[in-house]
Amino acid sequence: MDINGRNFTKFLDRKRKYDKQNSKEAAEKQHSKGKLLAYERIEILFDKGSFEEIDAYVTPAFIEKGFGKMTSSYGDGVVIGHGLISGRLAFAYAQDFNVMGGSLGAVHAAKIQKIQNMALKMGAPLVGLIDSGGARIQEGVASLAGYAGIFFRNVQSSGVIPQISVIMGPAAGGAVYSPSITDFVFMVSKTSHMFVTGPNVVKEVLNEDVSFEDLGGADVHARKSGVANMIYDDEENTLLGVRKLLSYLPANNLENPPYLCPSDAEKDVEEKLRDIVPDDANKPYDVKDVINLIFDKGSFYEISELYAQNIVIGFGRLNGKTIGVVANQPKVLAGTLDINSSMKSARFVRFCDSFNIPILALEDVPGFLPGVDQEHSGIIRHGAKLLYAFADATVPRITVILRKSYGGAYCVMNSKNLGGDFNYAWPTAEIAVMGPEGAVAILYRKELAESEDPAKLKKELAAKYRNEIANPYIADEKGFIDEVIDPAVTRKKLISAFDALENKHVNVPSRKHGNIPL
Repeated sequence: MDINGRNFTKFLDRKRKYDKQNSKEAAEKQHSKGKLLAYERIEILFDKGSFEEIDAYVTPAFIEKGFGKMTSSYGDGVVIGHGLISGRLAFAYAQDFNVMGGSLGAVHAAKIQKIQNMALKMGAPLVGLIDSGGARIQEGVASLAGYAGIFFRNVQSSGVIPQISVIMGPAAGGAVYSPSITDFVFMVSKTSHMFVTGPNVVKEVLNEDVSFEDLGGADVHARKSGVANMIYDDEENTLLGVRKLLSYLPANNLENPPYLCPSDAEKDVEEKLRDIVPDDANKPYDVKDVINLIFDKGSFYEISELYAQNIVIGFGRLNGKTIGVVANQPKVLAGTLDINSSMKSARFVRFCDSFNIPILALEDVPGFLPGVDQEHSGIIRHGAKLLYAFADATVPRITVILRKSYGGAYCVMNSKNLGGDFNYAWPTAEIAVMGPEGAVAILYRKELAESEDPAKLKKELAAKYRNEIANPYIADEKGFIDEVIDPAVTRKKLISAFDALENKHVNVPSRKHGNIPL
């Protein structure tokens, strides 16, 4: 072929036409909304110059005239390809709102399915950058079939490769279900929205006026619904957050998480840990102070920070190794487990177990949140999800009881008999069927009723119960925990214990899968 001949001219013509789709006008249109072009997003997500695009010149399916406006643009509104993120292979698709509103038709869907197949085959993470008006109406059932094919591949890849969805504009109707199946959902404050039915439908059906932001904005999904795991103020920081998250994760379920050499300045003994838990068992403290002193400095990356804040989940590094942490938060609802915190932490435990990430439980839980609303909404079933997730996990699992460990919540938070590998307690731990005040109210009901000063007697009996029944040394002596440890050596103990568990192997019964109480 003559490189300067007709075929090469056509090659250059196509390239010029494709480049024109990302014109200055198109960029200004997106930028005016506080949004970036699909290619600009990819440039931030991937290492510089490493992204290789696939299927750039495909065109939309042919639709008979008279059924909506179509365009002859290349790419059909989505960019797909592979590249390196922090030097490691990753795949991605990025919907282009400037091409038919990023709507999903048959060809658009086929491109996403192709990159899903490639990511699964190569055993590498898949990141979806979503900015779409939804199903392409003029393509009818072909659009719906395209969504279903994407959902199917999400499920096939679940637990095999990490899947991350980044909502960078609208995601409506069927478009929301792919993100909900993936492992983590990022949203951008003020410019991204997710909802099954939009404000217009809500107005028509329920006669309620609601804005896009109030119905399905990032803050709503990060705080109320729990659909979004992370939100950031702008697109650049959102994409940098995705890069940071991936730095903790293995490429697939057959690999171990990446190792990052710790600083020489890390201290294995931290005396500040002795002073965090108050002497008064009813006073709160911030469990994140414990987490940050145990993990390598600055390594803790919290997940779902704004949702169900009575439990803290996230990734950190312990002597350079990725660890998933589940920690009761005494600052919020006294650290009790409720429906939302149970579901939040159960899903996180399942993710860690899928991807060979050891789990650390930091426990300070007075029980499950009481109340008619919790009971009627199914706290029994939802609380059982966390129990199931811990019991089913085969990765290394360690618990440290910081303070309260009462009742069924003691069992659920990775107790020894639930399969915890190492279970430690601080001297401040209280392990019992229920709290001292509740216990003495039942055990000494008659004595309290006959006492001249029932408040004083109850306080004395509660102190006795705390010292003689709930103290951790009894659990230690009976083998329900492995050791009562000095809080200052917690990090050192955990490093040693996780190293000992590095080659842990569990033979599980042969089965298709268990039936978690969904």
